Amino acid sequence: MPKERPLWRGPAFRLCLLSAALFLCLQLGMRRSWCPEEKPRAAAAVAAGRAPPPARGTEQPPGAAAAGRRRVTYVRSGRRGSAAPGCCPLQPPGGRRRKTVRWHIELQPWASPTPSLNYEALRFLKYISTSQISCEHMNLNSLRGYSETAKKPWSICLDERFSLIHRIRSKQCRLYSLGLGNDDNQFEISMANSGCEVHRFDPSIKSAHIQEGRHLWYHRLSIDWRDPNPAIAAHKLHSNTKKLGTILNEFGHQKIDVLKADVESAEWKILENLILEDVVEQIGQLVFEVHIHWPGFEVSGNDSTVVRYWYSLLRELELKDFRLFHTYKDLSKPQMFLKKEAFNASSCYTLSWVNTRWK
Repeated sequence: MPKERPLWRGPAFRLCLLSAALFLCLQLGMRRSWCPEEKPRAAAAVAAGRAPPPARGTEQPPGAAAAGRRRVTYVRSGRRGSAAPGCCPLQPPGGRRRKTVRWHIELQPWASPTPSLNYEALRFLKYISTSQISCEHMNLNSLRGYSETAKKPWSICLDERFSLIHRIRSKQCRLYSLGLGNDDNQFEISMANSGCEVHRFDPSIKSAHIQEGRHLWYHRLSIDWRDPNPAIAAHKLHSNTKKLGTILNEFGHQKIDVLKADVESAEWKILENLILEDVVEQIGQLVFEVHIHWPGFEVSGNDSTVVRYWYSLLRELELKDFRLFHTYKDLSKPQMFLKKEAFNASSCYTLSWVNTRWK
């Protein structure tokens, strides 16, 4: 009697397996042909940094459509009960191409064969006391709303050959003012009354943003030479510190017609940051109060090294086509130079430069 073959070796069983495999392949093919675009669209959305589109039949959570829209800052107006849209829409980070960042400035050669405070100080003081370009019109009396109650002469060049006076007339100028505490703000008010868009950065104000009038904004921000550590900054509820380049990117501003700074000895490191990151090229005129009674924040070295560093910074400005057109020696301040009564120097000078390439 012939031996009976097992069922799994029979042709009928093999035919069933082949039919099942064929049916599964057809199902997969039909599903892919129904929605061929879902997978590529999701991959493209992830590559672009956006959330993938919701699948068919799923409900989008409320507010999700508005999450991708541009955020706009709203500031508190100086007039009670009125809320005005902010001056500056926040831009997404990384929206602009950053230039190559330098890590240090080029130090100038020593003023003498061997390092000497006397030679360095004389070279530096002569440099800041000598105008490099003439400016015939520095008087703000021609500006509407100007008042002579300003405590310090914040001089800007209004010659016709430079663009500032033309931008003031066309109401297209922008002023950034860096300050600490209750400084005299008459200069900012006068520029705002002339139609300039004025932003004053002061970490001592109580509100994050305050608008006074049509053209003057106060921001509770401190301009520094570095951005803060996010873990540390999260605990600071009433102040914020950022680099000027970061502020420009967030506000969406490409240019500043005038940058005024009175930051109590932080000016040297801030100026260094503006030079190293090429932010200074976005500025038309600089009006800085510099303090020389001590080295300044995070400026180290002996006295001759410090003065060489100061001088090298100002020479870097000259290489960027900035020219010194006005110097004010404040005789009301102590006559000190690096904690010494020497060189007939004041502890405080107000220096004004114009960018000769500014358009």
